[in-house]
Amino acid sequence: MINTKEIAAEYRLQHWAQIVQEQKQSGLSIKEFCETAGFQQNRYFYWQRKLREAACNELPTTIEPKQIVPTGWTSIEPAETQEVEVAAAVPIEIGDCRLLVNPDTDMELLKKVCRVLVSLC
Repeated sequence: MINTKEIAAEYRLQHWAQIVQEQKQSGLSIKEFCETAGFQQNRYFYWQRKLREAACNELPTTIEPKQIVPTGWTSIEPAETQEVEVAAAVPIEIGDCRLLVNPDTDMELLKKVCRVLVSLC
């Protein structure tokens, strides 16, 4: 059965994630952006907080020592200290973060990590 409340909530989160991203890319302050877009800052901050909460709720609550770097991910260190096998990896850059994703990466985990990085950058 389709849960329309969950679908509507997800739609609103995606909509506001796009607005937050637009603000960051605009170069305007939050105050200037909100004035230009025609809504109050408190509404922007409310949805920014909701996005962060949603992103944090999707993260695993416990991490076992062997799972610090999930299967399919490459741990990145400065180039002079580690050589990274990049032949099959796809680089993803979000803000100042750069990930190399292998073909066997768990797509649900990748989605969650990207959502967190977008909300933080």
